[in-house]
This record gives sequence, C-alpha cells and structure tokens, in this order.
Amino acid sequence: MHQNYHFLKQLAPRMHEMLAGKVLEEAFSQEKDEIVLVFQSLEDGSQSLIKAVLHADFSCLSFPEKFERARKNSVNLFNEFQGKAVTNINIFENERAIHVDFEDHTALVFKLFGNRSNLLALDTEGKVTQLFSNRLALDWELSATSLNRKIDQSEEAFESAGYDYRKLYPTLGKLANAHLDALLATSGPHMRWQVVQRFISEIENPPYYVTRVAGLPALTLFETGEVISVFEDPVAALNAFYLAHIRLTGIEKEKAEIVRLLKKRIQQTANYLENTFEKLVSLESAVKNDEIGNLIMAHMHAIPARVTEVEVFDFYRDQPIRIKLKKDLSPQKNAEAYYRKAKNEKIEISRLNDSLSARELEKAALEDHLAHIETIVSLRELRTYIKTNQLNQAKVPETTQELFKKVDFMGYTILIGRNAKNNDLLTRQYAHKDDLWLHAKDVTGSHVVVKNQPGKNMPALVIERAAELAAWYSKRRNDTLCPVIYTPRKFVRKPKGLPEGAVIIEKENVILVPAKGE
Repeated sequence: MHQNYHFLKQLAPRMHEMLAGKVLEEAFSQEKDEIVLVFQSLEDGSQSLIKAVLHADFSCLSFPEKFERARKNSVNLFNEFQGKAVTNINIFENERAIHVDFEDHTALVFKLFGNRSNLLALDTEGKVTQLFSNRLALDWELSATSLNRKIDQSEEAFESAGYDYRKLYPTLGKLANAHLDALLATSGPHMRWQVVQRFISEIENPPYYVTRVAGLPALTLFETGEVISVFEDPVAALNAFYLAHIRLTGIEKEKAEIVRLLKKRIQQTANYLENTFEKLVSLESAVKNDEIGNLIMAHMHAIPARVTEVEVFDFYRDQPIRIKLKKDLSPQKNAEAYYRKAKNEKIEISRLNDSLSARELEKAALEDHLAHIETIVSLRELRTYIKTNQLNQAKVPETTQELFKKVDFMGYTILIGRNAKNNDLLTRQYAHKDDLWLHAKDVTGSHVVVKNQPGKNMPALVIERAAELAAWYSKRRNDTLCPVIYTPRKFVRKPKGLPEGAVIIEKENVILVPAKGE
C-alpha cells in the first residue's frame, strides 16, 4: 500500500513540510529507472533528498539523509527546474500522483502507478513537457486536469453503485480490498456504508505498519500479516519499508514470488472446482433433454401445430411439465432437436467430470510443489525446481475445452472461437498448419477450426458440419444459405497491425450451407 492514494494523501503534507521554500539543487540518475532529487535551503544550506525507484517490477519513493553521487555514469535531468523554489506539494484528487509545485507555476509529478510509475514535468498550463521514463509513451497524453479525478463518494452514490465501494474508492489496492471485503462479509446490508467509512477513516490516519505478507515486505495502513514495525510518520514508514525490500536476499525474493504464484494458482483451481461442481450438479439435477424428447413423442397426438409452448404430463416425475417448442418445427422435429441437445448434454457432463478429476490432481500437485519449495534453501536448487516443473506461470493453464466451444462430429474435434480476442488465440496458437480453418464469408463471426487427423482425408460431411457452425456463429445466422470460407490453417495469416480477429486468407474455398448450432 506504499502507492495507495490514501497513504500518499498523508505523505504529501509531510513532504511539503520538508521541502517548501527549498530550491531544487540537482536531479540526477546513475542507475536505470532510478532518480535522485536534491533540494537545498537558501537560509541554512540544509538539504532534503528524494530517491525515486521506478522499476517495472518495483517502484517506491524514499527519503535518504544523504546520497553519494558517483563521479561516472551519472547524468543530470530536469535541468530547467534547477534553482527553482518549491511552493507547494499536494496530491491529485483520487489519484496516485503527487505534484511538486514551483514558484513559476511549473511542476514535477511523481506518478506512482505500480509497474507504470514515472516522473513527469508539467509546464504552466499543466501539460507534460518531459518524462523520466520514455518507454511509457502514453504518459505524454497526461495533464494536470486528467490526473484530477472527481468521484462522488456520498452514501447516495454508494447505493447507486450497487453497494460496490470499489467504484467510489478505485485505488485502495488488493490488500485493502481483501481486508474490507472480509469486514463487509460479516456486516448486514444496512451497515455496509458505516463499515466502509470506518475503514477509510482508519487508513487515512496513523499508524503505518511495515509488515511481511506472503513472505514479502509491505507497507500497510492497517494491521495485517507479520508486523515488523509500526510508525507514526509516513516518511519514516516509507524509508523502513524501502530498506526492508532492498535487504531481501535473492532466495527470499524468488521464493516469496513463486510461493505467491502457487497460492494464487491453487486458489484459482479451487474456485474452478467449486464453480464446475455447481454447474455439474445443476446439469445432473435438471430435466434431461432426452426425457423431454420422449415426452414430446409420447404426447405428439395432443400437441397443436405452430405453438411455442405446451403442457404435458411428465411420467418421469408424475406431474405436469411445460415444454418450449419451436413453432416452425413439427412435434417430431422438436423432439429430434431435444435428442441432439441430449447428446451434447451427455458430452458436456462427461467433459465436466473429466475436467474436475484433472483439476483435482492439478491442485494436489500444486500443493505438493508448495510444500517442497518451502523447504528449499539454495537459490540454484529453487530455480532448477521451478524450471523443471514449469511453475513460473501466473495462471492455471486453460484447456482447449475451457477456452473454446467444442463440438465432436464423426470422430473429429471442431473448435469455435468465442470473441475476437479468442479467435486470434484459436487461429494463432491452437490451430496446426494442417487443421481446417473456416469463417463465414464477408461478415463478422467466429473462427472455426477442425483438428486434422494425419493420414486421413477429412470427410465432406465434417467440413459441411463445421461450415454450418461457422455460419451459426456469425452475422449470417438468419440467412437461408450462408457462404463459408474454408482452407488449411497454413493459408491464414495475421499481419502485424490488424485488429483482433482480423486475418488475411491467401487461398480459399467456399461452401454454401444453412446455419446450424450445436
């Protein structure tokens, strides 16, 4: 929480006490992504320093008492501010950015946006004139006006936001959000606003805690984790946190990071298991599609033509049941449609059971890895173990069944993209050059891929079925006949610069089919 808005809101007045009236003597950098600013009093010659570490993986301000500048590999920066006196230091409203204002109405801004932190120079109109890190090109578009965010944080706004405090306080951060969620979980609806206000009041006042959370140092505004020290001064707290961070050894840093990732993956897997089990229970407890098909066939003589719903006696459960029908289909065709759904339903239940078994094994394996890593004391052994077991992934890898819609037909697997981004993933990463690629011609729609079976010629019926699916998942769904492009994946290219889902096809065939879903 060292970059939390509510902490910076308390840090800015303390910085004002230290720096107001002093002039910027120099700003220099001798390490990549680190800059030191030296402010000097014209009255007694005393100095105050700010060291800004703005690495992509860690960014933080600290206030060293002294700093020895190297004679070599040191460069002066923000020279136009040299000799200017500081008039005010404050924070932008509802934003993680502190502005240091100078006598000529220019400003330096510490933009503390996690891995996108930077130091900006603003002119008298509040426009960006210089960046410390030019890799963050979008920072050129910022301004004093855009950094100030007006947010209605009244009780009425809280109610209008559906009691979602994140919409009123968007910069709390993960630790604070998790803590507040736990507080709200034990509070009744009528107490939620009071709980949020008490929490905001707590974190906008001392003390400040330097703790250890998941093996890594953290600066928090409430007591959590393993508390190392407690401070009343935000500058002292920030310095202590920074020192705790840089004193970490390599093994401590890397072990803490892999432990964090493994715990995250275990939690993701546990959530998936819970959600999948609920879905499986729902499918298995619902009225089966094949039973509905049987009921339609048994009562076919009593079903009027062109109705969208009918009530019949359910002899499976010994009670009436209402069945939805497609009015343009005969009762027999409606029954056939339910039988097709039943087939896919059985496939879905089987897939969910297989997925549950696989994910339970995955969770057990991750827990074993976590237990083993806790015992490792050598950095080389840790790195070897992580690499050997391919553990350095932030997310649980998703299977093709989870990423894409999947249809099995005549022994062939047909994969269907869910959206533009998902289409790109299917075509570029999950389709082999000899797989068959299909797409409705001249309209937006899903990419469809039929997995090739080496040594076999793909049957025409499989191509036709995949084309029907490509037509169904496109803007031509309601056309009588839809032209569908099909070609081997090797003739589909994605040049740099094309939007998500857009491709170029070098060689194509076209088939006309009706649109049919699963």
